Amino acid sequence: MEKKELLRTLKFTLISCSAGLVQALSFALFDSVIKTSWTVSYLVSLALSVIWNFTLNRKYTFKSANNVPIAMLKVVGFYLVFTPLSTLLGNYLTGTLGWNDYLVTGINMVLNLVSEYFFDKYVVFRGSIDSAE
Repeated sequence: MEKKELLRTLKFTLISCSAGLVQALSFALFDSVIKTSWTVSYLVSLALSVIWNFTLNRKYTFKSANNVPIAMLKVVGFYLVFTPLSTLLGNYLTGTLGWNDYLVTGINMVLNLVSEYFFDKYVVFRGSIDSAE
């Protein structure tokens, strides 16, 4: 991997970790303070982290000047697949198997980080990476 791509991967990871913090804190708020179900806590916190992550990664990681509404629609398409699958997995692990809510949320966050990086790089920002430099 060349130096520029390694740096891009590192930036994506750091920004995604900040989005993970947004997700973790909002999840904890909804799960422990407001006392919503795992599903509601997960979906609201996921939506907040997606907005944060997309905004920062588009500008700083991929430096893309492509059409923002189209790029966001592609990300929405990703989450139309990822969200139901991760919600079903989370409900099964927490509801049926009795796994810890925070452990399951963490697993989903790692799956999200890895899969979204490749989706962003090869679908959302393909052909427009570094076009805003």
